[in-house]
Amino acid sequence: MTLNMIVPLEVGIAVRDLPRMRRFYEQVLGFTFVSEVAVPAANAVQAAMHAGGYTAVRLQTNHGERIKLLAPVQAPAAEPAPQYILDKANATYLTFIVDDIQAAVDRLIAAGVAFLTGPQRIEVRPGTYLAFCRDPEGNVLEIVQYADIATYRPDLQQPRNA
Repeated sequence: MTLNMIVPLEVGIAVRDLPRMRRFYEQVLGFTFVSEVAVPAANAVQAAMHAGGYTAVRLQTNHGERIKLLAPVQAPAAEPAPQYILDKANATYLTFIVDDIQAAVDRLIAAGVAFLTGPQRIEVRPGTYLAFCRDPEGNVLEIVQYADIATYRPDLQQPRNA
């Protein structure tokens, strides 16, 4: 079976401090606000989301992908971050593919973001550079640059005019 997706992928991120996380994703990462909706407890229970209800804020990238910041009425306690990303069971992270990774890292550092990989990009294989950081609540973000994006994503290349 294949999912017949009709729009770009959306990712949900459970958050504790919705205003802080919204500011980060909008002001630091440049996402655009789409909508905000409060889901009452009865509906949240039916959806298996939370016993007390929650608020969902949708934000969108310049390529059309969306994230949903989901804040329950009663936020759970924060968990300590592991030393290594893959030391956490069910570890997930968002990947942002950029054209100039060092410029992105420098801009994020200037905005107060600390990088797990340090202030310089890491070449993990020839022509593939990455850097990992965390958002204000500890969710992992990966910034990646490919020396040859056409080889990595040939499906996104514009056909040349004949």
